[in-house]
Amino acid sequence: MVVRARLARALVWLLVALPVLFFLAGLRPADFTSAAGILNMLGRLTGVLGLACMLLSAALSARVPGFDQPFGGLTRLWHTHHLLGAAALFMLMLHPLLLAFAAQSVGAGLGFATLFPPLSDIASWSGWGALLLMMIFLAPTFSFFGPPHYERWKRVHDIAPFAVILALVHTFLFTRTMPANLDYVVWTVFALLAVGAVLWRFVGSRRIGRLPYTVAGIERPANNVVELTLEPKKRPLRYQAGNFVYMTPFDRELAAGCGEEHPYTLSSSPRESNLRIAIKDLGDASRALQSIQPGSRVTVEGPYGRFFKTPDEVATPELWICGGIGVTPFLARMRHLRKLEQGGDIRFLYCVQDEARALYLDELQTLADAIPGFRLIPHYFYREGPISQSFMRENCGDIERREVYICGPQPLSRLAQSHLRALGVGRANIHTEEFELL
Repeated sequence: MVVRARLARALVWLLVALPVLFFLAGLRPADFTSAAGILNMLGRLTGVLGLACMLLSAALSARVPGFDQPFGGLTRLWHTHHLLGAAALFMLMLHPLLLAFAAQSVGAGLGFATLFPPLSDIASWSGWGALLLMMIFLAPTFSFFGPPHYERWKRVHDIAPFAVILALVHTFLFTRTMPANLDYVVWTVFALLAVGAVLWRFVGSRRIGRLPYTVAGIERPANNVVELTLEPKKRPLRYQAGNFVYMTPFDRELAAGCGEEHPYTLSSSPRESNLRIAIKDLGDASRALQSIQPGSRVTVEGPYGRFFKTPDEVATPELWICGGIGVTPFLARMRHLRKLEQGGDIRFLYCVQDEARALYLDELQTLADAIPGFRLIPHYFYREGPISQSFMRENCGDIERREVYICGPQPLSRLAQSHLRALGVGRANIHTEEFELL
């Protein structure tokens, strides 16, 4: 899976390099004979590279179910999407500055005209408009500005298609930078990828990707957690244990979140006729869902994610580590293994503050007793402190030969990964699941 994900990411960056190679093929000796020529060449190069990153970043935002699998799941695909977006912004900010320096070195005032073109210059102002919109919708994603509000971040990102359109207008109106008019061919192909992603997000996913469900049952495993049972109204979702979905509720009596989509891990087995989703009170929308009423209409889009390497069997010895609501994918896998009547060599370190906060503990113990080779090991912070290397080694003596799966709060995940590497577990054998801005 790791090799496959690396190949998928490498293919994306090779696509980024393709227009750059065509650009380099069109360079002439005159581009290197003066400082102005070199600066102009670098300005055009950053424009080409920035536009390629921008369009491919847009293409990766489509969120088509299944497309994330070669990348190792949607979260890892999002990492590449974020890198492309950051690279695009950096290059496109350099682009006008380098061209202005090049023009300034040729004649007084020309650099100023590059930075502040006349209002009649549509070609230049379309480029400035694209850059300004990029700065607006990308800025909230940088940690410098603090953690963004999820729905506000999504609404700001809705202006991204307009930035793409303005960038393409800017490109097609200016002088060609590749030999034999390859600009038209290359940027048309890249534009089709980006436009296809936008059409899927705003048309295809709403008409095809979102499946209608009804809230058929509500369980409350804790006072701040609700598990919804969803009954399909048409075709049911096909998924694997460990997948997550985007769920959108349409209960107008909710205090927040009506009509808003949010990612939630499925807690049911794929062998069940209904879906189950466990939701913890972690924000306005998830807090409102604690009071959702039976019979409410929701839509589900997915599945996404690729947490377990072999979700339908235990091919090699495994170690699971979780905390808090991170128990959800493991609960789904245990329910699935029980349905399949399969066992395996699994050690499950369930890390919680105390017994009162151990979600699903009774069911987990019942499932553990019913799955051959399974061992559930609770770890209580109030009694034993943070999880330690000695605790891991004591309860999993052959830890270095296991596939390790971690899901939970970031402090626990980082601490567990540090211990695992110190205990000899290879990075390729450590699998984590976390939600970013998806």
